Amino acid sequence: MKFTTALYALLLSATIASAQSAQTPAGLYGDLFAQVQQQRLFPDGKTFVDAVPRSAPDVVMAEYERRRRDAQFDLKSFVLEHFEVPQPVDSGYRSDLSRDVVAHIDELWSVLTRQADRVDPYSSLLPLPQPYVVPGGRFREIYYWDSYFTMLGLEQSGRHELTLDMLANFAHLIDRYGHVPNGNRTYYLSRSQPPFFAAMVELAAARDGEQVYVRFRPQLQREYEFWMEGAGTVGEGAAHRRVVRLPDGSVLNRYWDDQATPRDESYAEDVATAAASGRRAAEVYRNLRAAAESGWDFSSRWLRDGRTLTSIRTVEIVPVDLNSLLYQLERTLARAHRVAGDSTAANTIEIAAAKRRQAMRQYLWNADEGAFGDYAWRQRTLTPHVTAATLFPLYFGIADVRQSAQVATFVQSHLLQPDGLATTMERTGQQWDAPNGWAPLQWIAIKSLRDRGQPALAQEIACRWIRENTAAFAATGKLVEKYDVSGEGAAGGGEYPLQDGFGWTNGVLRALLALYSPQDCASRLH
Repeated sequence: MKFTTALYALLLSATIASAQSAQTPAGLYGDLFAQVQQQRLFPDGKTFVDAVPRSAPDVVMAEYERRRRDAQFDLKSFVLEHFEVPQPVDSGYRSDLSRDVVAHIDELWSVLTRQADRVDPYSSLLPLPQPYVVPGGRFREIYYWDSYFTMLGLEQSGRHELTLDMLANFAHLIDRYGHVPNGNRTYYLSRSQPPFFAAMVELAAARDGEQVYVRFRPQLQREYEFWMEGAGTVGEGAAHRRVVRLPDGSVLNRYWDDQATPRDESYAEDVATAAASGRRAAEVYRNLRAAAESGWDFSSRWLRDGRTLTSIRTVEIVPVDLNSLLYQLERTLARAHRVAGDSTAANTIEIAAAKRRQAMRQYLWNADEGAFGDYAWRQRTLTPHVTAATLFPLYFGIADVRQSAQVATFVQSHLLQPDGLATTMERTGQQWDAPNGWAPLQWIAIKSLRDRGQPALAQEIACRWIRENTAAFAATGKLVEKYDVSGEGAAGGGEYPLQDGFGWTNGVLRALLALYSPQDCASRLH
């Protein structure tokens, strides 16, 4: 049952009022929180931040202060007494290997769907008014950029209404907080994720018509303002929050986080990284958080030495994928203005998009490699890491014909692996590096190459990825978060074990199987 707008607004008033006033578990539980996380009371740091207190936080903390110095005090017993700790979700679903993977995905959407949230003022969950799809495993909430790739599959599965529900939830988050958080948790509010809202609007409009752009025009505008805040005043060669002004006066964007503390959900890991770095702790925390906003947490592309997490410098980098997405946001917002009859606003934002495209071609094009890369704005040079993000300018129509052909050559020579496209060329042990491949990056690559005159390479990547996914499914009955595309084994790295479910893998595979038949791939793969 869906809440009416009025009822939901009334219920929502009982919980957090805004991003600024929402307290995270670290803020609510102070020393108790730090002790739980530092002592690694739970194997996964996300467990405690998702726990719900059985009474008001101030009551819990008063009891903690009263008892914590007792000789018999046991921290874990106290936590289990005063908190409902999330348990692994067992939906009762078991894969039927007699059915094909398409039927499996179509059925799994219901398993991964959560209904409209009830409002619990003591939970870290930010309640959403409509149903939504979670990735699965430890990821119990909606995630921003994951959801676009999930929606691709929902469309192919005939679940358009669920696509619209999710889009409405993201619009709600923008209305409520001024941006889409990393996920719908209080501890994610200080950052966003790769801004795919415009692409989601475009996906819905492809089926429902151009009035979709008008409907979501206010949210498109507000998200744009979030990413561009400070663009009018930031000085040359300087940065403010998510904007960077380059030497010629152009403005591009970077990832950022409004906090410079350890992430609640990875508190112990962040404290350890900062302690080992020899740097100011706040500087390390900010960069770790900014990398979490990128979705690539973590990768050699953010590391000064390309190897060790302690050298992370995310906020010093202008990323090619982020700026491609913001170009798409500008183009989509311009279209929304034009459909709404506001040609003046449309012309203004179209000029901004053209300036961004020009700046990206100037600063983010690596002529030596024939690929797009990231720009270290303090050093005024491209970083040495060319990654699968090089394909984003093709996906969103920024690359010209020559650049598209050169990127295709680079990808085929450096990133193509036996089971799909590698994320980077570096093996660091981080999950967003080789040998791992990720569903969203496969889709961006395949669709880009398919649309930009490289259909054979697109099909090659698609068929290798489909083969890897379907072989793993046949062996295990599962689709997982990421895959080792080198052919050597299961994917690894990162701060948590490999997760199954899995939202964006399901979505991308379902969309790819609508583009490439088994016969297509049988003729391609030998």
